[in-house]
Amino acid sequence: MSESLFVNAAITIPADELRWVAVRSSGPGGQNVNKVSSKVELRFDLERSRVLDLETKVRLRAIAGGRVDAQGQILVVSQATRDRQRNLDDARQKLAELVVRACTRPKRRRPTRPSRGAKETRLREKKLHSVRKRDRGRSSDSD
Repeated sequence: MSESLFVNAAITIPADELRWVAVRSSGPGGQNVNKVSSKVELRFDLERSRVLDLETKVRLRAIAGGRVDAQGQILVVSQATRDRQRNLDDARQKLAELVVRACTRPKRRRPTRPSRGAKETRLREKKLHSVRKRDRGRSSDSD
């Protein structure tokens, strides 16, 4: 069990929605890798979360992508250091950053139209290009 995760002034994820486990890290590290469980897997129960609204949950699911499992839990892994506590802090920080990104509502795109001057310029250049291509194959008859 871990402590609550402070995300920002409005959101604090309660401890009962977070679970973490330490496992053996992969990669180089000599005999230390075989003895110490320093890699941290942090799970956040997104589906049952009481602190996030529906829109934020949908955005967070999209941002997390392949980190979300079939039960609706987000898995954040950290094995950056050989210290379990620092890896846990790193995983908690990664989760907090994901939640912050999901909280910001994307700006709605307002479709724009080209200005009259832009249309005229485009048509003028199009005409010049067509004249240039048309005149390529012609040979002058002035001998």
